Amino acid sequence: MSKLVIVESPTKTKSLSKYLGSDYEIMASMGHVRDLPESKMGLEISEKGESFEFVPEYKVMKGKDEQVRKLKKAAEKADEIILASDPDREGEAIAWHVEALLSESKKKVAPKFKRIAFHSITKDAIMEALEHPREIDMSLVEAQQARRILDRLVGYKLSPILWKKVRRGLSAGRVQSVAVRLIVEKEREIEKFKPQEYWQIRVVLETNKGEEFVAELAKISDKKAVVDNGKKAGEIVEALEKGNYVVLEVRKSERRVAPHPPFKTSTLQQAAANVLGWSAKRTMNVAQKLYELGNITYHRTDSFNLAPVAIDGVRSFIGNTYGPEYLSKETRFYKSGGKVLAQEAHEAIRPTDFSRSPDRFAGQDALAADQARLYSLIWRRTLGCQMAEAVFDDTKVDIKCGDIRLLAAGVVMKFEGWKKLFGKDKEEQQNLPEMNEGDALERKKVLSEQKFTMPPARFNDASLIKELEKRGIGRPSTYAAIISTIQDRRYVEQKDKKFYVTSIGIAVTDFLVENFPEEMDYEFTAKMEDNLDEIAAGKLKWMTMLGTFWKVFRDKLEKVDKESARVGVPTKSTGQKCPLCGEGEVVIRDGKFGRFLSCNRYPDCKYTAPFIEYLEGVACEKCGKRVVLKKTRTGKDFFGCEDYPNCTWASWRKPQVKGEEKTDVVVEEKGGEE
Repeated sequence: MSKLVIVESPTKTKSLSKYLGSDYEIMASMGHVRDLPESKMGLEISEKGESFEFVPEYKVMKGKDEQVRKLKKAAEKADEIILASDPDREGEAIAWHVEALLSESKKKVAPKFKRIAFHSITKDAIMEALEHPREIDMSLVEAQQARRILDRLVGYKLSPILWKKVRRGLSAGRVQSVAVRLIVEKEREIEKFKPQEYWQIRVVLETNKGEEFVAELAKISDKKAVVDNGKKAGEIVEALEKGNYVVLEVRKSERRVAPHPPFKTSTLQQAAANVLGWSAKRTMNVAQKLYELGNITYHRTDSFNLAPVAIDGVRSFIGNTYGPEYLSKETRFYKSGGKVLAQEAHEAIRPTDFSRSPDRFAGQDALAADQARLYSLIWRRTLGCQMAEAVFDDTKVDIKCGDIRLLAAGVVMKFEGWKKLFGKDKEEQQNLPEMNEGDALERKKVLSEQKFTMPPARFNDASLIKELEKRGIGRPSTYAAIISTIQDRRYVEQKDKKFYVTSIGIAVTDFLVENFPEEMDYEFTAKMEDNLDEIAAGKLKWMTMLGTFWKVFRDKLEKVDKESARVGVPTKSTGQKCPLCGEGEVVIRDGKFGRFLSCNRYPDCKYTAPFIEYLEGVACEKCGKRVVLKKTRTGKDFFGCEDYPNCTWASWRKPQVKGEEKTDVVVEEKGGEE
């Protein structure tokens, strides 16, 4: 009996072919095969009393006709078609669309369809899945379909209003617009922030054995020391210069630090951003490849759970490799935060073979180096979760100088435990000399430094993902797409790994918040995600959820279209007179392809010119002229010489600015390659 197995990607076909015999033909759908049409909304909406019916019009996607033809041809020869797409909502939808297309076969005896799902591409997982095929889970399909239709309704109905009320060419997204709101509000927090002066005062002290250490000002007259001006700082420094120092109390304690749980999708994206400097999109692209090659379990998961066989494998490897003292006394189980549905109860992201340590791992293709770096993160995090705690000795010494109290803190690692996998953290090592209560100390130097409080930090990939997850906006599998989309639309831009909102992003967000306050509300957006989860669990009808949303949204669209005022996109003045008309002023505008110069009298004056962004404090390494930030044809940022083409110097890496700390910032391509 001939069997046709259909997966998403060619890499997956190669991986499965290692385990399946000649009875199986394995083909790839190359991702999704059908979708709503690109040129129109593709939805027929009919009102039936108090309810609505939504009928999507699915079309074979552009560029997929030839692959669909090949699949149909192979299906006509097969007695059994096994749908083996990914084990999540998108994968279930792909299987459903493929079955719908292949069911159109003219074969007299229709082939039998089976759905299999596996969370790792290993021989055991594949064979287990083949022994337990199932029907397509329509609850998962309907959840994916509801999300797709919901996003299409918002995009196709709201975007024309933005064209009319803000600027042509703009678009809105149900979740993306709310994500931009987070960044806009963060920008306004930063704008409102007023730095507060404070002084850090420290004293270099010496014991009677000649050992030096540093203590910091803590209290004055038994109250927390607040030093907010130079005069007060000077008075304290003067007292410290004259006073005598005595050890008041020595406190010692043992501190145990437990390891982190294994990775789920969101924490993997955050760790890759913090440790490797990667975008969420790049992380997911590399993780997808690792999964398809059979190196890790499925990478789209909300679960911290590890299968019993995996836990046994991890603990055995730790004991044999590092010794029993590095193994946690009891097996650790981690509770997943949030909602983990039974149909999507995957394992945490882990290696499929723990004996394949990072030094023995070799990736494949052009992304081999990236695969090795991400695999190392996953391998260490998974092993660490079953290792012994790291143990530290903490020492705190209270020191008296008149009515002034100082504090010296020391940390010594007593047992590295799980931290052995990551190397000793130097910041956690601070030795203090042995001291006893009543010991006299000698002052060597008093150090005072003026400082100012810092504004709230801008979002980066890691912190934005953390905030989205905390608020329930989107789901981990959609974070990469959300972040990529808001950059592609020029609502935000990323500089030095931080997100900055553009004038277009501010204008669109303000318009939407004013006119669509419910749809832009964080809790409302999170509730919609919960509704999609309820559909996936079979607890909510997808038509009901869409109808409830559409009834209110439709009426609001009509009202805003008729009543709302047009808003302008803010511009930034250059202080220069327009060289074309002589009346207007040259301003900086945000456009679809970046910033440009134009006259503020547009459209009466048509003057435009490129906007050149110079990198201050940096000279071209080749000719010494100024360095500018440029873009490739695909929109990727890079640094180049202002004298191009006479000077051809260029770099993806941000050049060192005089006076700044050394940076390893690399401008990252949207596709994830450096």
